[in-house]
Amino acid sequence: MDTPIIGLSIHLDLISMSPFLLKGGCMIVDSTRKGKRFPDSMSKTIPIWTCVLNRAIRNYRTRFGLNGSAEKNESNDSTECRNTINEDSYSWDCSLHLPLWVSNTERALIEERLDGWTKDLEVSGADVASIALSLKKPLRPLWISQRTVIWLNEVPDCDSWDFTPIILVSTSSPSSNFQQRTTSEFSWRYIAGAGDDEESWARGLSPTLFWKHAYDLINSGPDTCNKTVADIVEKDRVYRAQRGENAPQISIKPSKSSASSGHFPDQEQLALEPLCMNIDEKIYDKNSISWLGETNLAVGTTQLAKDASGVDCVLSCDLETNSFSFKESGAHLNLSIVSSKFDRSSLLRNLPSAVNFAKNNLRKGKKLLVCCNSGEDISICVCLAILMSLFDDKGHFDEGRFFNETRINKLELRRRLVFICQFAVNARPSRGNVKQVFSYLCGGNVAITS
Repeated sequence: MDTPIIGLSIHLDLISMSPFLLKGGCMIVDSTRKGKRFPDSMSKTIPIWTCVLNRAIRNYRTRFGLNGSAEKNESNDSTECRNTINEDSYSWDCSLHLPLWVSNTERALIEERLDGWTKDLEVSGADVASIALSLKKPLRPLWISQRTVIWLNEVPDCDSWDFTPIILVSTSSPSSNFQQRTTSEFSWRYIAGAGDDEESWARGLSPTLFWKHAYDLINSGPDTCNKTVADIVEKDRVYRAQRGENAPQISIKPSKSSASSGHFPDQEQLALEPLCMNIDEKIYDKNSISWLGETNLAVGTTQLAKDASGVDCVLSCDLETNSFSFKESGAHLNLSIVSSKFDRSSLLRNLPSAVNFAKNNLRKGKKLLVCCNSGEDISICVCLAILMSLFDDKGHFDEGRFFNETRINKLELRRRLVFICQFAVNARPSRGNVKQVFSYLCGGNVAITS
């Protein structure tokens, strides 16, 4: 919980989960190594941030008089953090709810830090207000695993619950005796960290495409799922190619199990059926660049940057060299930056050039667009470095005076990340790239670890 992106991750959770929470709750699915029922994220991390969010919401409601007959006790004692909401008859629960297998010692250590984490969230700039005004019941985690027994006729109606459920579903096998599936080339075994490395298993399928075709994928079953994915990915690739977007052919490297069985050659080409294209089909909602307040900074995808209006200069962070038509020389810089998954210091090496380019253009009053292939990670982190290096704490361009006079800390980094994400709602900065930004701001003296 000390990482520099905790405030940001909670802010992104607020954005992505708010529609589900306001409808009565949400379900989070995860897995962990065999022999372990729940991952640490479900045992501790999510229960911690639900408690922190509840406290921040309670504080907001109290501050603005939304609690009606709220207790006038200013004590910070964690045992005295319940307030009665005027329109509801239940207490706003701010207590820490952990599963039974978390020890009392761990619980005590966590509870000691809850107030500090709540204050960090409140000063980070995260939009607590919107969810505080809309959420009717406090958040509370519930745990479900393969060993959980649920009697459907004994489950009360969710409207009768005095909390908003965060249902944590673990798909992990509860024992080390795991029956491996053999009807397809996948083993279905848990691979640590695979969720952060979707390039190795997603077969070109993006989150947007997944949700657009979720029912088709589920109904296809495990034996034809890969074929369905291939059809969806190729249809999307052709659609983007016809629009002039970057749409490379997808190649899939087989897993070790499939390679050893001789099912695939060294590089598997996707077998595809003929597709009927609907040119008017709208797959992406990333149809505009995002201006970051009044900073003269914008962020977006490289494809959008080529036709963006109101932009005086472009900083491209793509591997491929892109050409932009600007009358003035020095209005375009291309930096070949790769993800931290492939090079842990690629961003760090290029940040001095990126910040210097931004400084030279912003001091002339020009409007700068920072772009990368996705517009969600590398370009976001470059903007973070620029904001930290060249703007003061009020968001005013000062050519680095505030940065040179201030000791950089993680709290300020979180605050500015949240500021960026309030405008760039599709932002998904990776932990590795954020660490590289922090290392750059600290003079390269912070070790970058996985």
